[in-house]
Amino acid sequence: MKVAVVILNYNGKRFLEQFLPNVIANCDPTWTEIVVADNASTDDSVAFLKANYPCIRLIENGSNGGFATGYNLALRQIEAEYYVLLNSDIEVAPHWIEPVIEMMDADPQIAACQPKILSYDHREKFEYAGASGGFIDKYGYPFCRGRLFQNLETDEHQYDEPMEVFWATGACMFVRAELYHQVGGLDDSFFAHMEEIDLCWRLKNASYKVYCCPQSKVYHIGGGTLPKNSPRKTYLNFRNNLSLLVKNLPKRRVRRTILYRILLDWVAAFKFLFEGCPKDFRMVFKAHWDFYKRLKDLREKRKAGEQKPVSCIYQRNIVFDHILKGKKKFSELKQSDFTS
Repeated sequence: MKVAVVILNYNGKRFLEQFLPNVIANCDPTWTEIVVADNASTDDSVAFLKANYPCIRLIENGSNGGFATGYNLALRQIEAEYYVLLNSDIEVAPHWIEPVIEMMDADPQIAACQPKILSYDHREKFEYAGASGGFIDKYGYPFCRGRLFQNLETDEHQYDEPMEVFWATGACMFVRAELYHQVGGLDDSFFAHMEEIDLCWRLKNASYKVYCCPQSKVYHIGGGTLPKNSPRKTYLNFRNNLSLLVKNLPKRRVRRTILYRILLDWVAAFKFLFEGCPKDFRMVFKAHWDFYKRLKDLREKRKAGEQKPVSCIYQRNIVFDHILKGKKKFSELKQSDFTS
């Protein structure tokens, strides 16, 4: 099969009811297979699929291993040239697959690609999880073309040019199947959050490119599994962000970058406390403690791949530029400040 659209589900029956018909209607069955991988849901998702969509391939994982393990288990069982990792809470637009596949077919160096991600509820706005392509700054803070921290831009077609980016969102990621397995897939230890950034960084370290193709677009609800203001999400984001830095930064940059990030994380932790979020405050320090316990394993993972300077890293502190210099839009950042 040319393309396998793989939807990972965990207690998302309501999203499958709402969005699966739309995905089916916008996939050509002659060269596209739709697969639902279920992470041991307890909400009758599996019974719903078997009763209503018996022709849709269903992979039942034995437990909820999160986003990373759930996809790894499923994708080992699927033969296709391209995988599309698609969240269950996404509405796809007509002809959303073709522009991306045409781009990737034309350039074998493109390992992963995402469409333009717009908000399902506010369709004129970019959506938090990906917008029009992801980037990081030199300290590992992620942001997007169309989204700096919580500031979501209105889509006025200002970011419609296909371009190389640093990371493609896991909400809707097209990836070459061969390369996905070649670099080891998603990191099981991440469970969820930042795992797609880690994967894209490993692909770039292997000399491949990551792109955004805005000629394809989808609409994302977001926060379907963990709410946006979740201490658990805070924990995973802080722990996994430090982990991906240790795994992927060039050797000469690791120690200094990690020390600086830990200091900035402490600032963020006390900001949570002053804002009346004591659980988030505690989660930052729990994330650091668990990160320290994993250092030996992370160093072993470094040895499995190459670490080198790669493109599309913002060589400034995006936190400083956003908060202190008032930069609210991606277009306000100097392109000369990005590695090429």
